[in-house]
Amino acid sequence: MPTHYLSEHDVAVLEIDNPPVNALSLEVRTGLIAGLERAAGDAAVKAVVIAGAGGSFPAGADINEIASGAAFQPPILLDVIARLESLGKPTVAAIEGLALGGGFELALACHARIAAPAARVGLPEVKLGLIPGSGGTQRFTRLAGPQAALEAITSGEQLSAARALTLGLIDAIAAEAPRAAIDCARRLAAEGAPPPASERAQKITGVDPQLFARWRAAHERKFRGQLAPWRIVDAIEAACTRGREEAFQLERQYYLQCRESPQRKALMHVFHAERAARRIPDVGGEVEPLPIRRAGVVGAGTMGAGIAICFASAGIPVTLLDVSPAALESARARIRELYGQSVERGKLTRGQADAAFERISTASRYEALGEVDIAIEAVFEDPALKREVFEKLDRSTPPHAILASNTSTLDIDGLAAATGRPQQVVGTHFFSPAHVMKLMENVRGAASSPRTLLTVMALARRLGKIPVLAGNCDGFIGNRMLQYYGAEAERLLEEGATPEQVDDVIEAFGFAMGPLAMRDLAGNDVGWAIRRNRALPPDERWSPILQRMAEQGRLGRKSGHGFYRYEGGKRRHNPEALALIEAVSRELRVERRSIGEEEILARLLHPLVNEGAKILAEGIASRPGDIDVVYVHGYGFPPYKGGPMYWAEQDGLEKVIATMERLAPSHGMRWRPAPRLIEAAGRGRWS
Repeated sequence: MPTHYLSEHDVAVLEIDNPPVNALSLEVRTGLIAGLERAAGDAAVKAVVIAGAGGSFPAGADINEIASGAAFQPPILLDVIARLESLGKPTVAAIEGLALGGGFELALACHARIAAPAARVGLPEVKLGLIPGSGGTQRFTRLAGPQAALEAITSGEQLSAARALTLGLIDAIAAEAPRAAIDCARRLAAEGAPPPASERAQKITGVDPQLFARWRAAHERKFRGQLAPWRIVDAIEAACTRGREEAFQLERQYYLQCRESPQRKALMHVFHAERAARRIPDVGGEVEPLPIRRAGVVGAGTMGAGIAICFASAGIPVTLLDVSPAALESARARIRELYGQSVERGKLTRGQADAAFERISTASRYEALGEVDIAIEAVFEDPALKREVFEKLDRSTPPHAILASNTSTLDIDGLAAATGRPQQVVGTHFFSPAHVMKLMENVRGAASSPRTLLTVMALARRLGKIPVLAGNCDGFIGNRMLQYYGAEAERLLEEGATPEQVDDVIEAFGFAMGPLAMRDLAGNDVGWAIRRNRALPPDERWSPILQRMAEQGRLGRKSGHGFYRYEGGKRRHNPEALALIEAVSRELRVERRSIGEEEILARLLHPLVNEGAKILAEGIASRPGDIDVVYVHGYGFPPYKGGPMYWAEQDGLEKVIATMERLAPSHGMRWRPAPRLIEAAGRGRWS
């Protein structure tokens, strides 16, 4: 059995041993019930400690059991917790490693919780489209209060042991948490501690009645279209306004509603796709990654500074290089400011922020990179400039070092040709802001060695990123597909749509920002500069709208006007932009018409899917899920829709074919339905 019953004289220790994360599987739940019954029937046992083997408390439910329904096979976690609370003897959780989801719900049901200094706790169910279903919202709220519960549970964030102690979620931090938990259990037994159900029978009092209304209003845009976050708010409110039994029952009802939701299934798809994306199909387990002990970043702009923060925050010393002393000075100031903001938000202690900042050194000469294990160039997206940087890196870095490019579109093989070590050249495409965005699109060059690839995939995880490996082509996975999305937004404008209509449809679908608002944010001059480096087939054309915007200084947010006007950070209707668009329509002799929301959505998203099918056929992406991970974590595709490939499969691949057949005659041969798409539609699924 994966649950061991250990005797510490008058204390029974139930040790969960279900590697790798001690998930609360059916066998574990059965073992816990058996252990609790044994402890209840032994008069010599005065208290019970629940711990995890291998230095980890249960890190949650078994994800596969949730999907299959085995999580509902008795004894379910609610049964375990009910027996725990009816035991009549003090119970203490000894938390090491991670106590998440159902694992933390189990700990919250104990009389006390003792955590190791490095332990982390939390209720991340919202990330899988669920809410805690075994009393988590109720017990968390009763211990930490509704404000803390709203912040932590709707975000799914993990809390450090120090933060959990401050909130009252744990009772003490101890280097030897299991031993301290046993001592705590004995003290509680001597004091005759009552069961938790008696302690927490009543609803919370003294809560500001407007708290929940304010929270809902403040998060309306962030939670738009989602089910789980709203149900979490409802459950926490119930903890403050209903009796204990009714509130617990409501939480369970909300959990069951979320479990049956298509959003839960989509988020589970993303969860599994992220884990599958870590694996490189043609690299075996015999390959070992290169240890990364020191890094270099070339280019002290926004991206370079952000990448440097990623290394420093992961404990890796990094040298930020730029030929401009002013750029280096500005970057250091910005980095210091960002770490200061992390301290203010409680993400880091002042000591942690200072230590990370000290790991970043600056230099203006390439000789300073003489001891790095990896060097990442993050200079302006100019092929000649990047090749020059790679030539210098090849001369100045150690022979074993990996040379990587943060390019978002350019040919990795062309950069590798500028070096004498093409097998150690790879793309590492970070997304802006680099220290925040989770995706890291690693790009395989023709000569990239298995060790090089494995190293950057492992490095991404060490940096807290979600890695996806892409093949080398113009735009790789994400930006190759995105060109169709952006181009079609402008064609819709030519035909009669307004910027507001286009963006409203996409934002209602679940994106945080529509394509034209995103153009304004990135800078219309930047978009036009990227476009100038791309050649189109003779039967296609770019809309001249973006070029006109850039040439007239309508650059977006940074100039105060683009597709929209910007006042006080708010975007407003821009009649001048609409006049420019209408003028383009007249010049092209395009008759403007009313375009419905359904057509706008199909014309924006179906070309993404069609190009994704080509990317799969060419081997640029290994799996449909890899494309979904890229778009969810790099391009704002709503995770509760599962990513473009999953969404299209659920919505009907034949619809994508119909859209592409309508567009191809006017847009060009590349817009025809891809053979891989047609094959998938015949099966009703990608594979």
